[in-house]
Amino acid sequence: MSDSVPAQDDSTFVVVGIGADGWDGLSPIARSELTSAQMILGSARQLALLPDLGVTTVAWRSPMSEHLHAVLTGSSAELTRYGGPGRTRIHLLASGDPMFHGLGATIVAAVGGHRVQVIPTVSSASLACARLGWDLADVAVVSAVTADPEIVLTEITDARRVLILARDATTPVRIADLLVAHGFGASPFTVLEQLAGPRERVTSARADSWDPATVVDPLNIIAVDCIGPRCSTLPGRDESAFEHDGQITKSVIRALTVCALAPSYRQTLWDIGSGSGSVAIEWLRAQPGGVVIAFERDTARAERLRTNTHRHGVSGRVTIGGAVPDALVHAPIPDAVFIGGGLSPVVLDTAWAALRPGGRLVANAVTIETQAILADWHRMRSDATESTLRRVAVETAAPLGGYLTWRPALPIVSWAGTKATDGTVTS
Repeated sequence: MSDSVPAQDDSTFVVVGIGADGWDGLSPIARSELTSAQMILGSARQLALLPDLGVTTVAWRSPMSEHLHAVLTGSSAELTRYGGPGRTRIHLLASGDPMFHGLGATIVAAVGGHRVQVIPTVSSASLACARLGWDLADVAVVSAVTADPEIVLTEITDARRVLILARDATTPVRIADLLVAHGFGASPFTVLEQLAGPRERVTSARADSWDPATVVDPLNIIAVDCIGPRCSTLPGRDESAFEHDGQITKSVIRALTVCALAPSYRQTLWDIGSGSGSVAIEWLRAQPGGVVIAFERDTARAERLRTNTHRHGVSGRVTIGGAVPDALVHAPIPDAVFIGGGLSPVVLDTAWAALRPGGRLVANAVTIETQAILADWHRMRSDATESTLRRVAVETAAPLGGYLTWRPALPIVSWAGTKATDGTVTS
């Protein structure tokens, strides 16, 4: 479903959070709203928690996103029985706190907060921390309800506590397998089911000893007290962290590049000539909520890129585009652009024209020909002193006989600048 829907009517949406404790756990306000409702929508599991209120109840059809879109736009068949769109106060059930990785946030984003009333109950994250004695403010919470469980890889690091909202009964074993594969098998691993309900159950083990045959309720949340390697969110990971064919932005240059791109919250990056995707992946790990459009025409490299996004838990935030410059025309407007391959005057001009005002563009060049292109690009903006052209040379100590010497890498020429609102370059 898109982020917003047409405001075709003025229906009000009342989103009531409900937990495994059902009706007993609802506040008087929530009970009053549901008792006076014309219609209540929710999952079959949630609707079964209600007593007989004499109210029409409608279970979500699959796919839920399409059914929800029909309800929000006033085109749902269920609305006609109440006189059509514009005359309806629609009640919807959501799990726990609807504004915490929940349905409420989705609806507000679609129709606006002025048309939504949210009545929360206690979230599963709060209940889990209460059972475990964890400080919720110091816990990372990720949702695998709609995302791939690999998303946990963006949060795990030694000594960190992580809660994972599960999609279904298969999520715990998938999370355990990921932890083991990435060196976190010794981590205490707890699955909390049906929290606050009559069938509540808490089961703990080490991640590497979690029994795949364990029967788990679909309504569960997973807690991990991480024991494993330290995983920095700063850029500059060793090249061995990525699958590549040798054509990869080396760690030192990558760190400088990502910092020059200045990643910020919920931005869109164009990674042109993405190759292994190392810059895109490090850019995503440095900030939450961002997305990348990675342009890579070589099919083998595009497949490695896809593999690397899964390995680092960011595949859901990366879209792989085609060959440039043609593929740039219909891509979402970028807040930042990195050109690491396929550099040409046309690509530079097209990317710069598309870049959002205030956005950053960074381009790296190795060959004399592409370095000359960047020199010309910089020269065209010589009236803007903040336009920065740098030559970076890195040397690493290596043995020579019984001694050490400096082994130089190929020098990199890098241009970086910020697009101002009037089209000039600042930094």
